[in-house]
Amino acid sequence: QVQLVESGGRLVQAGGSLSLSCAASGGTFSSYAMAWFRQTPGKEREFVAAINWSGGGTYYADSVKGRFTISRDNAKNTVFLQMNGLQPEDTAVYYCAADPRRFNTYRDDVLNSRWWGQGTQVTVSS
Repeated sequence: QVQLVESGGRLVQAGGSLSLSCAASGGTFSSYAMAWFRQTPGKEREFVAAINWSGGGTYYADSVKGRFTISRDNAKNTVFLQMNGLQPEDTAVYYCAADPRRFNTYRDDVLNSRWWGQGTQVTVSS
């Protein structure tokens, strides 16, 4: 069983930056694809970004491309989401997820990620 714990969410002003972290324990972190999602009340969970096991492959939602960057440190069992140019519409609970499937397969089915964290709140004020 893989446990994921997100951190770094807080209130930030529009135009600001924020870095989220997701620490993993259990399993073999360096072999898993990782991803970030977000969700606001009354809406479905939305894919944000994904990264393959090595960090050499990434995939972004169009809504965050060019503003957000996903990265990972396999030595620290941690995946990051650097968010720049934040806007009020980025306000959401942000979740990280892990999955053992090959990245090319996983990226087409990210909403069915194997393991999920509990989320961290990001609020962007206008």
